[in-house]
This record gives sequence, structure tokens and C-alpha cells, in this order.
Amino acid sequence: MSTPSTTRPPTGARPPVSAVRAVHLIAGREVRTRLRTKAFLISNAVILVVIAAAIILVSVFTGGSDAQKVGLVGGASSLSSSVTAAAGALGTPVEVSDVADEQAARAAVSAGGLDVALVAGADGGVTAITEDDVGAGLRTVLDAAVAQRARDTALTAAGVDPAQLRAATAGAVVTVDAISPKPPVDGQRLALAYAAVALLYVQLLANGIAVATGVVEEKTSRVVELLLSTVKPLHLLVGKVLGIGLVGLVQLAAYGVVALTAALGTGLLTVTGTAVVVFVSTLAWFVLGFAFFAVLYAAAGAMVSRQEEIGSTTTPLTILVVAMFFVAQSTVQNPTGTISSVMSWIPPFSAILMPLRIAAGVASPLQVVGTVLLMVAVTSALAVGASAIYRRSILLSGARVGWRQAIGRS
Repeated sequence: MSTPSTTRPPTGARPPVSAVRAVHLIAGREVRTRLRTKAFLISNAVILVVIAAAIILVSVFTGGSDAQKVGLVGGASSLSSSVTAAAGALGTPVEVSDVADEQAARAAVSAGGLDVALVAGADGGVTAITEDDVGAGLRTVLDAAVAQRARDTALTAAGVDPAQLRAATAGAVVTVDAISPKPPVDGQRLALAYAAVALLYVQLLANGIAVATGVVEEKTSRVVELLLSTVKPLHLLVGKVLGIGLVGLVQLAAYGVVALTAALGTGLLTVTGTAVVVFVSTLAWFVLGFAFFAVLYAAAGAMVSRQEEIGSTTTPLTILVVAMFFVAQSTVQNPTGTISSVMSWIPPFSAILMPLRIAAGVASPLQVVGTVLLMVAVTSALAVGASAIYRRSILLSGARVGWRQAIGRS
């Protein structure tokens, strides 16, 4: 194995460039380089179109109202209030309408205009006309409505006012008093949680690898030697991380804006306030998560001299990002569970678990503030060590520097 050698930057007087100016120049260079890349622009345009199209298609096929359409023929019209009341009590949305006759009802069912049509029969029974079968939820509603009408008819015949009886027995219900209730995670919050987890996983992994790849590209082309003749290694590191992070943040914001606009516009998403909070928190946690991984990926890139060797030093970081994703996926259905509650405090897992908990509505303000401060503290500590590795390794050429050797050097 060859011994790493140090290539010194060209000698000569270093122009007086302030730290802020140096970082600004490097970050601007990274942003311009990436935003002017045709492949970057085309790929992101395609992704945005795919996101919008997918949401619109889901809206079309799950389509509009979820209410099932029930037609009432002739004497069955008296079931209207009973069907509506039963549907409300059982949480099954229905739309009730009157139909002129049985023939028209059959035609409407065949054409898809009605899910079921009810025709009054003998002894208070009804016949349900449907295309193939009546779903379990709707069948329960119809059975309850027919039974309720039969009871009301019997009570009226016995001289009892059904309305007065219902009022007198309205309080006879079971009230659940749970000692440790689990907050409900409705479908829209669950969808927001899944979206936040997926976007953060993709962006953290892709932009982290972009940092490592960019560092190696500069080493391979020897551009880094020219840059370090003008700016300090730390300024180069900070500028690169800021530039790539800004591009990643813009990407994530664009994906989120398009997705939210399409989802809200099609009515697929109705919890506007929650959606905005989740969107903002996802952007904020991306910044924190990217800062955590970017300095480590930069150090990993500085430890090798060829693109083919990137995987050898970035694999531990990639495994960590994948582990975060799997932990989030396993807890998204149970955001109040022990795993989610404990792991959300541990950096960098908090970067992907906290947006999930915020989407589910189970993150307290104290936890949000506490996890942010802890993430910042750990990232700052890692940045010190990673910058030392970067500073010592960025001009090394030849054999790959292992993590153990790099940490020992720092």
C-alpha cells in the first residue's frame, strides 16, 4: 500500500480574503455550478411534474366525495332520515336521494349513478338493488335504518312517541375514560408523516453523497490546490456545505410546495394548518440533519483521492441514514411508542423522527426545543472533529485514509 503524500498549494502571497467573503464565494460557486447543470434542472423538473401528476391521479381515482349514493324508491323514502342518522352514528358517509320508480333505480345503479337503491317491500322490509354486492359498512347502515324505522312504527302503534323515547334514553351511553390514551393519527396526518420521512431520507442521503463527491472531484482535478492558495481549508469546507445545503433546501422546498399545492387544490388534503406546520418543520429539520451529515461526508470525501473509493469511507454514514429511515418507517403508525419517543431525542435520528411526531401531533414544544438544542450541540462537536480530518486529509494523495487513521491524525 502506498503512503499518502501531501500536495502543498502553490506558494505565493495569499490575497487578503475575509472568512465571510471566502465562505460566500465558495457557497456561491457551489450553487451556481449545480443550478446551471442541465441534468440537475431536467431531473428536478421531471420530479416536480411526477409529484403533481401522482397527487392529481390519486385524487381522481380516489375521487371527490367518499359518500356512497343511496336511492330511495316510493315508500322507501320514509327511510331518508333513518339512513342519514345511522350513517352519521356509524361514520359511514352517504348521500340519499329519491328515485321515481324501480326501473329508474335499476338504470341508475347500472350506470354507476347510485351504489344501491332501496325499494319498499312487505312488512316494513326493503329490497336493495345493487350492481354486485353491498359493502359491509353500508349494509350495517341500511340494516340499522330499517330496524329503526320498524321500531318507530311499532312504538307509534303502541302509543309511544319515538322521539320522546330517544330523548329520554339519549344519555344511556358508555363513555371511555382511558388512563393512557393514544392520540388518533388520522389518514391525512399519516400521509404527511410518510411524505416528510421519505423526502428527508432522500434529500439527506443524496445531498450528503453530493458533498463527498464534490470534495473528491476537486481533489482529482487538483482544483482544491488552487482554492487553498486563496482560502483556508475550513472556509472551503463551510462554503461547500452551505452551497450544497442551500441547493438541497431549495429542492426540498420546491417538492413540498408543489405537493401541498396539488394536494390542497384537489381536496386530497384538507388539514391546511397541519400541512404548513409539517412543511416548515421538515425544512428546519433538513437543515439540522444535513449539517450533521454534511461535515462527516466532507471528511469522508477528503480521505480518498479517487471517485471509486468514495464508498469505502461513506458506507458507515449511508448505513446510518438508511437506519434512520427504517426506524421512522417502523414507528410512523405508532408515533407515541417507546421507540419513537426515545429515539427522537437521539441525534441524528431526531432529524427524521421529529417531523414525523410533529405531523402526528404528539411532539410537545419542550421536546421540539430540546431536540433542536441537542442536535445543534452534537453537530457542533462533530463539526470540530470532521473539520480537523478534512483539513489534514484534503491535500493528501495516494492511498485511502481510513476512519481510524483519520481520527487518530485529528
